[in-house]
Amino acid sequence: MYKMLLIGLSAGGIPLVKRLITALPKDYSLAVVVLAHLPQGHESNLAQILDDACDLPVTMAADQQAIVAGHIYVAPPDYHLLVEQSSSFVFALSEDKPVKSVRPSIDVLFKSAAEVCGADLIAVILSGANSDGAEGMARVKQLDGLCIVLNPADAEFNTMPNAVIKQVLVDYSVSLDDIISLLLSVDEKI
Repeated sequence: MYKMLLIGLSAGGIPLVKRLITALPKDYSLAVVVLAHLPQGHESNLAQILDDACDLPVTMAADQQAIVAGHIYVAPPDYHLLVEQSSSFVFALSEDKPVKSVRPSIDVLFKSAAEVCGADLIAVILSGANSDGAEGMARVKQLDGLCIVLNPADAEFNTMPNAVIKQVLVDYSVSLDDIISLLLSVDEKI
């Protein structure tokens, strides 16, 4: 039974993630975590952009915040975002050094969530101009999570989806419309 959906993106990914989350119904049963690369030292208005676009509540993730189904959380700038388990799933923020020159890192988020969620995790990679996310997706796959990547031909910047496909035998490499259909059908089976 899937409990959490992670979406990683970088260059060219904001319009894609906006379309994706807009398609999710207000009774979507998974917790959704969105991590986008941002230039260091910049504020993020991604939570507000997504909140304005969809029916689910959207908030910036905070340290030790409980992760609730049916909510969308956006990784804050300049911190790595991790998923931990205590009595429930919670976020942890880290100021550890950047990974692949970025903080927050998709690899860090995906690996930490895979460790606590295992087969209950869905991970999605959209558009991006570096290889962040490939190692994290590999860990999701090792622990039996569902791995979905945007077809590189559909990405404005295809370095990230190509890096994932090169390293991981993903479950699906499909168009954004197909990703949306998959995520809606997965929710119906819960």
